[in-house]
Amino acid sequence: MTQSTRNNVSGFLSLTLHAHLPYVVNHGTWPHGLEWLLEAAAETYLPLLRALRNLERDGIALKANLNLSPILLEQLAHPVFREAFPKYVQRKIVSAREDEAYFNQNGEPHFAETARYWERFFTQALTDFEALDGNIVRGFREAQQNGLIEIITCAATHGYFPLLGTDESVLAQVKTGVDTYERHIGRKPRGIWLPECAYRPAGPWSFPVLPEGSTKPWNGFNRIGVEDALGQNGIDYFFVDTHLVEESVMFTPYELRAGGAVGVAAALTVETGASHRSLYRPYFADGPHAHEHPVAVFPRDPRTGLQVWSGDAGYPGDSHYLDFHKKRWPGGHRYWQVTHSKIDMAFKTPYFPEKAAERTRVHAEHFVNLVMEALQPSFGGRVPPILSAPFDAELFGHWWYEGVLWLEHVARVIAEKNLPIALTTCSEYLDKYPATGYLALEEGSWGKNGTNEVWLNPETRWTWRHIYPAESAVREAASSTQWRGNPTGERILKQMCRELLLLESSDWQFLITTEAARDYAEERFLSHLESFRSTQEAWQTFLATGTISDDQSALLAEMETQDSIFAEIDPSLWAARA
Repeated sequence: MTQSTRNNVSGFLSLTLHAHLPYVVNHGTWPHGLEWLLEAAAETYLPLLRALRNLERDGIALKANLNLSPILLEQLAHPVFREAFPKYVQRKIVSAREDEAYFNQNGEPHFAETARYWERFFTQALTDFEALDGNIVRGFREAQQNGLIEIITCAATHGYFPLLGTDESVLAQVKTGVDTYERHIGRKPRGIWLPECAYRPAGPWSFPVLPEGSTKPWNGFNRIGVEDALGQNGIDYFFVDTHLVEESVMFTPYELRAGGAVGVAAALTVETGASHRSLYRPYFADGPHAHEHPVAVFPRDPRTGLQVWSGDAGYPGDSHYLDFHKKRWPGGHRYWQVTHSKIDMAFKTPYFPEKAAERTRVHAEHFVNLVMEALQPSFGGRVPPILSAPFDAELFGHWWYEGVLWLEHVARVIAEKNLPIALTTCSEYLDKYPATGYLALEEGSWGKNGTNEVWLNPETRWTWRHIYPAESAVREAASSTQWRGNPTGERILKQMCRELLLLESSDWQFLITTEAARDYAEERFLSHLESFRSTQEAWQTFLATGTISDDQSALLAEMETQDSIFAEIDPSLWAARA
């Protein structure tokens, strides 16, 4: 590819996109549920594949590290999604035509033209989906095979590592994620996205809440660190937030996306001199077993991240871009531009797609200049610097509609201007320039204040009171011998493991804390807790009688249909470590 064959490269940019949604298949449709997945596929995943093809046609590769979380892979491959997506897109096409007729009737030709724009957009989505035979995962797998991206993995259901209550749960989240990646992508992953970029070091740990049913705190223990779980599963690298490497620079992406100002001033005044060069190189994560399989860690660059995350100070807040919030019902199409991020919805002005598209090139050039400014002080060293820019994938296309086109322009600007920087994947960089030096990281995340507080607070503590006994119960069951070689026992335990994984999803606490979909998240957590307890009852019946009742068998079949994920799940992953 053009940018990777130049000889004048003095530094590198590595974009990382984290594509993830909680398990929503068979758990509601609208406003919360399957509709989230359908929107993300139409507005982010398929447009991203289209952009990759456009770049490839011109001899350019985005070279992004793309995390397709294991639970997302399972959903994109799920027959329920593959059947629902064409119907969803057809509804969007029909509603666009109805909008056009309405606007024409009311003498609003510009809105009518925008309605035709949406008809073309969703028609293209349907065409792309059909060209892939409904297999979006195949599209990304082929993009990786063609050197356009590197697909990395994540924890199975996005479990929040610093708060999980057993080492076995952390290891099972990682190993199930690796196995799922191999099944869908056809090779082993080299990189991983830690859920919420949350790191936990090895060492003494105590349960932060009193587990349900207990009258006194459980004993703490010496837990493994993240790098140990990753090293045991052959992972070569992961990402952490800025403050874990350099405490003086911190802002929280999710607060910026919501319009918050916490930490923004500090991030805006970041100097790019020698004192901050530590952000532009990988390190090995230190720990008791770190030298057995060293795992590299890439810090997030704060200044470039601000420009993409912030709905106020960043690119998505540009007045010309499509407003995310204002929609026309029925149909849900958007016809208005940002205008101003603080303006009342009633005063939003009409959207002009062509003008918005022009802005993406301007913002891409600005972004590339920021990357140059950040890396330039480190040019000429023994090892060229690398700037790591990680983002949620759904930020592009779904939240910031023009974001996918912006990504495409970033790649084009770097390729066309013969700059001394190039795009690269983290694996490609490490193969040429292995990490050196070990860094002892503190516990933290990219959540509010860099701590665990988004996932553990007065509003979410109750979830952990239920998760810890569930983790303990699965470890005890998996450590027994009764299920091995017994189809009934194995079937029960497999579903116990699935329901535990779904309980552990960090999405529920996030949605509760941010109140983005609190009722849905609480209902989902409680439904999986109820399913887990049903599998526990079946397990106890099996231990006592060697079989289960017809009613229990029927209920188990119901759960297996509703939560049909990780078909090859291995309960032995949860067995107590020697």
